[in-house]
Amino acid sequence: MFLKNTWYVACTADEFAEKPLGRKICNEAMVFFRDGNGKVAALEDFCPHRGAALSLGFVKDGHLVCGYHGLTVDGGGKCTKMVGQRVGGFPKTRSFPCVERYGFVWVWPGDEALANPDEIPHLEWAVSEQWAYGGGLYHIKCDYRLMIDNLMDLTHETYVHATSIGQEEIEEAPPKTTVEGDMVITARHMENIKAPPFWASALRANGLDDQVPCDRWQVCRFTPPSHVMIEVGVAHAGHGGYDAPADKKAGSIVVDFITPETDESIWYFWGMARNFKPEDAELTAAIKRGQGGIFAEDQEVLEAQQRNLSAYPEKKILKLNIDAGGVQSRKVLDRLIDAERSGAAAGGVENAA
Repeated sequence: MFLKNTWYVACTADEFAEKPLGRKICNEAMVFFRDGNGKVAALEDFCPHRGAALSLGFVKDGHLVCGYHGLTVDGGGKCTKMVGQRVGGFPKTRSFPCVERYGFVWVWPGDEALANPDEIPHLEWAVSEQWAYGGGLYHIKCDYRLMIDNLMDLTHETYVHATSIGQEEIEEAPPKTTVEGDMVITARHMENIKAPPFWASALRANGLDDQVPCDRWQVCRFTPPSHVMIEVGVAHAGHGGYDAPADKKAGSIVVDFITPETDESIWYFWGMARNFKPEDAELTAAIKRGQGGIFAEDQEVLEAQQRNLSAYPEKKILKLNIDAGGVQSRKVLDRLIDAERSGAAAGGVENAA
């Protein structure tokens, strides 16, 4: 159950630099390529001739050529030619609104008439020279809401990520959850603690002592349809924690774009944006390697969790106070999905999966 009349991160441009990319988004099979004008196009991954996957074909002169019998379509889905055949009367292949922005390709899987590129969230860290970003992509076999739960409650770091970012003080600092419109915010602050290995390394990278007591913060922000941005960092104790001056802390934004593939699988675009030493490419690569290993640990847990939930659908999931961020995020989603479905029913078009 997910929103369809919204923008999701579908892929990055390098994924279809050599050949078309087939990817399922919100249970919709899509193919991505560049048209004759160099613009990213997204079509239904279905050849109108015999139903072959267009993503198995190739791009020629900005048109997508089906790899089965050679039917050619343009970026708008119109059939343009096929050797020895008349295909001008073939129906257009469905196209999906898509926009290339901030290093990602964003796609709208719902009603094309409602797509407004101005609704793509602004990402300051992606356009400012004061920030550096490094990230990657995981395919995870779980309901997208399980990943939102995971990111909105970082208590699990103590156990899942014990050798990198986890520490007992996380459990001892109670989180506070608030809701501002469609945004859910869960914040946790820890004072006068030892920096865990990952953050000790970040302090050293920023030219700071990693052996002194520190204040640590985690501020998780969920926004629909499934984006979570987490402000994280440590500062030398006694300098204001989250509000400490730049020369006393190392902080970053953990970037999480969670795109449903199916009801039980996701495309997880992860990364970290930082505003210290943005010119240091080696540091960016090192942080990316470390963060990639951390998220691989989450993948194992989430996929096992999904297998359990699928095998025992009758069992109830219990809730604790630490689950407030995920619970409130699901409430926002339920409200928006209900509204989308109500509008679809009134208009005679189904837009929510």
